[in-house]
Amino acid sequence: MSGDRHSIAQHRHLITDPDEKARREAENGIRQFYLATDIIREHIHDRERPFALAPRPILQLHHAALEGIDTFAGTYRNTPVTIAKSRHRPPEHFLVPELVAQLCDYVAENWDAASAIHLAAYVQWRLNWIHPFADGNGRTSRAVMYVVLNIRLDGLLAGTPTIPDQIADDKRPYYDALEAADTAWAQGTVDLTVMEQLLEGMLARQLLNAVEQASEGGTRSSG
Repeated sequence: MSGDRHSIAQHRHLITDPDEKARREAENGIRQFYLATDIIREHIHDRERPFALAPRPILQLHHAALEGIDTFAGTYRNTPVTIAKSRHRPPEHFLVPELVAQLCDYVAENWDAASAIHLAAYVQWRLNWIHPFADGNGRTSRAVMYVVLNIRLDGLLAGTPTIPDQIADDKRPYYDALEAADTAWAQGTVDLTVMEQLLEGMLARQLLNAVEQASEGGTRSSG
């Protein structure tokens, strides 16, 4: 069992072989990323239709991550769930649809007034707090966060590794940021300072790498 923060819920895996599951997860990760970029492009090229986060693309992104792996791919959990290595206890399953709708409302209501980093941090934390799925909550929250960030910045961010990849490479700071926000919420406040600082640093790294990668590409082509 992993030593990381992870879901413990009733769900049925379709693949039991660890190597085969790892291969399918990698393939699905690519599919999920392409789906996320398709959603981003669709909205940044449609100036007449303002973006509004909705449950449907969240479920689509989850389905992309878990297709062929879990029987509940693309559906909300219908059982309780706990999170290993975390003090947070997610809400009851019957509250999930309403809480996801409220998350979407928050993004819509604060779209113009809040910064891109704040909205991205809120989505990443709140989806993990709700824990709407039996499995794949982290992967889906990072994909939805990235969609919101790119669309709010009005463009598809260049550079690698992307923010979701940076998180996947070292999850400890990400887990710490989630726990900090969970603790603040338990005390009655929304404080995403740690998560915002984490995402700001990762965004800077991605964009700096984009400049360096473009410069290297220009050097090679001129040579």
